[in-house]
Amino acid sequence: MAPRVGVVTFPGSLDDRDAQRAVRLAGGEPVALWHGSHSLEGVDALVLPGGFSYGDYLRCGAIASLSPIMAEVIEAANKGMPVLGICNGFQMLAEAHLLEGGLIRNSHGQFICRDQVLRVENASTDWTSDFEQGQQITIPLKNGEGGFMADAATIERLEGEGRVVFRYVEVDPNGSLNAIAGISNERGNVVGLMPHPEHAVEEGFGPDTSAAMRNGTDGLGLFTSAISRVLQAA
Repeated sequence: MAPRVGVVTFPGSLDDRDAQRAVRLAGGEPVALWHGSHSLEGVDALVLPGGFSYGDYLRCGAIASLSPIMAEVIEAANKGMPVLGICNGFQMLAEAHLLEGGLIRNSHGQFICRDQVLRVENASTDWTSDFEQGQQITIPLKNGEGGFMADAATIERLEGEGRVVFRYVEVDPNGSLNAIAGISNERGNVVGLMPHPEHAVEEGFGPDTSAAMRNGTDGLGLFTSAISRVLQAA
């Protein structure tokens, strides 16, 4: 039986269907979950998708982090369930204190949308085991408040413990400290990143020009990694 991966929809989620498709292409069974529910429907892993939950009022992800289902997400994450937060989902994980640091407005003050090169800094998390350490991948990035910030002691701890999972290469597109694009918790089952792997899971999507986005399949490895971990633990 294929692992069941829940994808939570919040008011304002935009990429929940894309995440479900990514799960399916990776060999899992996507399960649609609603933010107002208190049930995870027996899923084996979770994805908090990108978008503009609650219109990004207050702070990005702040209101969504208090949604009813987040109590179940936090409990499951603390018990070791693989949880991935993508863009707005990363912001939710930070607001829920499942991940350290926070995301602030891009340093240049503008929304950015581009293909972004990342380096995989940690290939041992539940969401990166199908990558190689130091591997470079290209996936889309689209955010207005993606600058990763934390105090100096937290940055030192994240770097020292190998919990920086992805790092921007060639350019730091949003002013993130140490060009950090994604991090994990200590256990490695919870990962958040600003770029969108669910938009790079199938060949042939995106304009085929040198000037426009050229999405490939570099994002698929996050989803296959989690599914493999679930199967190994079964």
